[in-house]
Amino acid sequence: MKAENVAHDFPVVCVGGSAGGLDAYTRLLQHLPADMGVAVVIVNHLRTVATMLHELLPRYTKMPVELITEKLLIEPNHVFIIPEQRDLHVLDGEFRLKPISKPRGWPDVITVFLRSLTEHWDGKLIAVIVSGYDGDGAAALCGIKEVGGITIAQKLDTAGQPDMPESAIATGCIDFVLSPENIAQKIVSIAHAEEI
Repeated sequence: MKAENVAHDFPVVCVGGSAGGLDAYTRLLQHLPADMGVAVVIVNHLRTVATMLHELLPRYTKMPVELITEKLLIEPNHVFIIPEQRDLHVLDGEFRLKPISKPRGWPDVITVFLRSLTEHWDGKLIAVIVSGYDGDGAAALCGIKEVGGITIAQKLDTAGQPDMPESAIATGCIDFVLSPENIAQKIVSIAHAEEI
């Protein structure tokens, strides 16, 4: 199917995390149905280590789990994983990979991707910030809300490393603070509301 024949208006859920994120991703995916019509993009900020998420996560979901490659088509009912050492963008319904723009210090790959979504995605946006160090993603949350998106942070006492959700909450632009299981329920209710 050619990209231009595919609607680019289904919801995209960006789940951003790092340290302690694996626990949140698995708990979230276990509670998401495989046919709810949203694309789930896991943006795990790693500086140098190769990601293993595309090998680990398929046992927790019936959705196909894919490591993102250049110009990969964004499809609903799939889980997409950012590769290491890359910034992730969206254009024309496809993923675009660029060299990481912040190679030193804590990366800001979640912020970069969320900003790209606000500019280049027509469907509903759901930004989820889970366990991790630093505050990646926080800077883009108000922008997600400005385009009508929904923002969710992991409940701090359920996060292995609460820095990232704490930074997200501190922006004042978070709609819901929930455990991973309740985040999944919220995503399902948002996806169902889209169908009405």
